[in-house]
Amino acid sequence: MGKVVSIGAKAKQGAPTIELRNVVRTTPTRPKNKDVRSREHLTPAEVEKLMVAAASGRYGHRDASLILIAYRHGLRVSELVSLRWDQVDLKSGLLHVSRLKNGTPSTHPLRGPELRALRRLQKGHDGSGAYVFVSERGGPMTASNVQKMLCKAGEVAKVGFPVHPHMLRHATGYKLANDGHDTRSIQHYLGHRNIQHTVRYTELAPTRFKDF
Repeated sequence: MGKVVSIGAKAKQGAPTIELRNVVRTTPTRPKNKDVRSREHLTPAEVEKLMVAAASGRYGHRDASLILIAYRHGLRVSELVSLRWDQVDLKSGLLHVSRLKNGTPSTHPLRGPELRALRRLQKGHDGSGAYVFVSERGGPMTASNVQKMLCKAGEVAKVGFPVHPHMLRHATGYKLANDGHDTRSIQHYLGHRNIQHTVRYTELAPTRFKDF
């Protein structure tokens, strides 16, 4: 009958041992916004540069019009890609804005540049599309499509920092605040349920200090 040797005995006799180590796996973390850009909104001049840069692309008119509508009406990217032609009244010059994230819907006036851009965009459709901004395949654009387009336009325009779609909505809020509109009106225009989401725009408006 063979000799039974304990594990401890094997270790003493120089038998190979297995050393277990805890391997700590690290996953790359997304850099904080403040580390890649100095602010989260665009100025009117930067929005104009983005539109010019986007207009030079393959779908130039569509992309420039998308930036214009997002900026003029403070649309989230999800609201932008889901925008339908039945929300657009070109004859009356009105845009019926359906807000997501439990936001308050509203009706906005459409100005000359927007009306001209939308009429031209509508002429380019075959009449069967329900969505205003469509992809090459005829379906609605995705948030990813918009993100990539804006990122490229930002690089072409040499904005100086990475651009993302929500910066256009912030640009709307700051522009309205800088123009002297009251906080409650801006809240309704942007569809905020909570006015605290609107206050940040008026708090940072430089016009507050014009008489200092």
